[in-house]
Amino acid sequence: MELGLLIGLGAGIGFTIISIFLAGDMQIGAIVSFLDAPSFMITVGGAMASVIGSYPMAKFTNALKSFTKVLKPDNADPITAIKDIIELANVARKEGLLALDDKSADMDPFLRKGIMLVVDGTDQELVRNVLEIEMGYIEDRHNENAGIWELMAGQFPAWGMIGTLVGLVIMLQNMDDPSSIGPKMAVALITTFYGSLFANWLATPIANKMKAYNKQEMLVKEVTIEGILSIAAGENPRIIEEKLKVFIAPSLRETVGEGSGE
Repeated sequence: MELGLLIGLGAGIGFTIISIFLAGDMQIGAIVSFLDAPSFMITVGGAMASVIGSYPMAKFTNALKSFTKVLKPDNADPITAIKDIIELANVARKEGLLALDDKSADMDPFLRKGIMLVVDGTDQELVRNVLEIEMGYIEDRHNENAGIWELMAGQFPAWGMIGTLVGLVIMLQNMDDPSSIGPKMAVALITTFYGSLFANWLATPIANKMKAYNKQEMLVKEVTIEGILSIAAGENPRIIEEKLKVFIAPSLRETVGEGSGE
């Protein structure tokens, strides 16, 4: 479970509610005054309608589903990937490439796919091409999902402003009642509030999380490709380990145990 996103979302809405409560002389009515169904409908509904109109429904649905993957991301860890590759390199050095078939059965599917290509005797350059093509399409799908959430982040404020303009028009049409101007103006501004809130509290953090996870996963896949090709070339596990360590921060390199080719 990704606690960072949950903490961020919870803290964001919590601080907003507390600030409204304190600014409203600690009256519950101050919070209630920020709840307005028409403003919510035009801001959130309008933004969603715009995004749906910009993408095929299947892609929009996938982007919404990707929120669950942000909460429970795949444990893409370059250190784990390096350790798995070193383990496979030692097996290949001692028992041969065919022994990697069973050894890689429970490892990352991307790693296993590359190992199977090597075991089948596939040319190293072709192995690289196959894995890089798959890696590219995975990154494209991730970027597309993040892009949809970024579009939401842009549409929420825009539709909030549209709602404000609608509210102002209604207010100006009823200027004969001065006592209603203040309440109607407040309602008109709530749509702008909703637009900024949903953009900066929800859509932007989710998009940024997706991009961060994608970057981490692509790093792991780069490590995996280099490791697989090194195994195919018959390189010493110690050399493979040192080669792959350059992908991670110096402070993390000591956590990778030394490979042994002996």
